Amino acid sequence: MHRYRSHTCGALRESHIDQTVRVSGWCHRIRDHGGLLFIDLRDHYGLTQCVADPDSPAFKDAEKLRAEWVVRIDGKVRRRPEGTNNDDLPTGQVEIFITEIEVLGPAGELPLPVFGEQEYPEDIRLKYRFLDLRREKLHQNIMTRGAIVDSMRKRMKEQGFFEFQTPILTASSPEGARDFLVPSRIHPGKFYALPQAPQQYKQLLMMSGFDRYFQIAPCFRDEDPRADRLPGEFYQLDVEMSFITQDDVFAAMEPVITGVFEDFAKGKPVTKSWPRIAYADSLKKYGTDKPDLRNPIEMQNVSEHFRGSGFKVFARMLEEERNQVWAIPGPGGGSRAFCDRMNSWAQGEGQPGLGYIMWREGGEGAGPLANNIGPERTAAIREQLGLKAGDAAFFVAGDPSKFVRFAGLARTRLGEELNLVDKERFELAWIVDFPMYEYNEDDKKVDFSHNPFSMPQGGMDALLTQDPLTIKAFQYDITCNGFEIASGGIRNHRPEAMVKAFEIAGYGEQEVVDRFGGMYRAFQFGAPPHGGMAAGVDRIVMLLCGTNNLREISLFPMNQRAEDLLMGAPSDVTPKQLRELHIRLNLPEN
Repeated sequence: MHRYRSHTCGALRESHIDQTVRVSGWCHRIRDHGGLLFIDLRDHYGLTQCVADPDSPAFKDAEKLRAEWVVRIDGKVRRRPEGTNNDDLPTGQVEIFITEIEVLGPAGELPLPVFGEQEYPEDIRLKYRFLDLRREKLHQNIMTRGAIVDSMRKRMKEQGFFEFQTPILTASSPEGARDFLVPSRIHPGKFYALPQAPQQYKQLLMMSGFDRYFQIAPCFRDEDPRADRLPGEFYQLDVEMSFITQDDVFAAMEPVITGVFEDFAKGKPVTKSWPRIAYADSLKKYGTDKPDLRNPIEMQNVSEHFRGSGFKVFARMLEEERNQVWAIPGPGGGSRAFCDRMNSWAQGEGQPGLGYIMWREGGEGAGPLANNIGPERTAAIREQLGLKAGDAAFFVAGDPSKFVRFAGLARTRLGEELNLVDKERFELAWIVDFPMYEYNEDDKKVDFSHNPFSMPQGGMDALLTQDPLTIKAFQYDITCNGFEIASGGIRNHRPEAMVKAFEIAGYGEQEVVDRFGGMYRAFQFGAPPHGGMAAGVDRIVMLLCGTNNLREISLFPMNQRAEDLLMGAPSDVTPKQLRELHIRLNLPEN
């Protein structure tokens, strides 16, 4: 027999009854039932119930065991007594009558429990992550993550993509977030950077004649913590293709992402035919460029019904051309208590309030706004929004660029409060036609709004003749249930167009050459039209595991202060290490 096990703790079935077996694992739970000792033994594969009675030669050893001790158990498989079966366990029809126990690794007092899924302080969970990972749900999430990545790889290869590995030590890049810098010992005073993404390398692969690239790529960004991104590092399904249009990217990637979701959705419906929503339309309808399409609420512009009306606050606003009034429908929200609650919520969000109209039986409008604009305008708003008695509408007014984010939050809040969101489905969509540029109010200049390497719609002609703020780009995102899960674009592969695009954002040609020299040079020697995208592995796994916390799907995450509590990183280094790197510290004063 093998030194440690003849079977795993998830393998035993009724067919093994009367066999002598050996299993090894952790003591998951120990129960004393009046002289009978039950030990639930756990390993990576499952759980097996082991039992010792006072007649067992191993009973005295069994009495010494404690939670999470690692033991080897020998014994005979037998059927569980009638009425004690556990149909929730694959091994639930049998148990092992223990004949011998060997302690392989005793455990001290546990800083957090492994049995059960009770909440525990995050700092303790991260410091003792190796214990946390033994817990069933988190352990399963990690295994699901691996299976999702396998599914991605399989589907990408079926689509004709080849997996590459691009460098981890690279040059610092000016776009995006801050780089993690790595000092060079061989080149004093110079630094490598960890890649924020393999963007330039994957484009260079297209210059090199490789046609379909993908990679499960680690990416590193030294940015402040965010709820939807782990600090420090994350993983993405990185993709690039040559001789393609935007539609070709969509045709290649839609079945990959849909298939991955269908594999792990546990029966929940997944969008079959993805809608394509223009960025501007997404903001107008949903107040965000990553809409949760499970929420049926769509906002509408109702400015005409308030222009010149008796509600002077909105009427005066509308005298300025840029201002608008948007309505957020609230089906079923037509009670005074609910409307007042939404108004209080808006004030908690830093707004002066949230105007509303309620519709009573017979279609009569109620509330301060209805009283001010009159029954005719109130009825016209109800008809435009398709509302009925018992419904309400909420209103935001001013410059849409200023209020759009709040409007989106209000739409989300209404959907949740009125139970309109179908949480048992995955709604996927493309967001397209992103603006190429935006105006930076702080620096009083035009900036890239998304990815500086994207092709402007209209090409060089658009860059030469259009107002930059009207130029759309061949850029696109994938959204799912209110999260952006992928972003990509068709690349600007013409060197003169690349220089012009950066010039509009305030970069001179020499600066482009200095900062993106490798790619700029490659464009001079026959660059194919190409494009691609990157999908966030962590966010996709998070959605499919049904959690809102990225730490619940990652092996060894940092905390919100970008600290690894398990390994003690970041840490001090020795003076000798600093001397070898020709670095002197200039620490801030406390």
